[in-house]
Amino acid sequence: MNLSRNIKRVMIVGTMIVAMSIGGNSWAAKSVSASPIAKLSAAVPAAAAGTVSTSKRDDLLGALNQSSDEDFYYALYEGQSLADIAEGSGADVSQVVQLQSEQLIAQLGERLASGSITREQYNDYIAEVPDIIRSSVYQL
Repeated sequence: MNLSRNIKRVMIVGTMIVAMSIGGNSWAAKSVSASPIAKLSAAVPAAAAGTVSTSKRDDLLGALNQSSDEDFYYALYEGQSLADIAEGSGADVSQVVQLQSEQLIAQLGERLASGSITREQYNDYIAEVPDIIRSSVYQL
């Protein structure tokens, strides 16, 4: 009787192992990578092909005197602040602060217009913008 029960257990466990092995391999093929490097490498061929983008990120690259997204990414990855990157490339840090402030204020304006924040919240956030941007640029 124990032999019969053991054989059933072996069959059940063996079937589960095979199912998990096959299922695990098929799930792995559909996994999503959250790596910023994968996104960066997907964006680089479009830039290399001569596609011109007018994104806010390009404005930031221009203010930082960075030649490519890749250089900017690796500088941030190495722990450099936006101020460090700007100073290292001869850019004016105050322009970076100004650009970042304008972009954040524009985002807050969009949130106010869409109704996701109130006028009171908007005014409070606007008052905090200079401190937020300074701490971001200089990594305080």
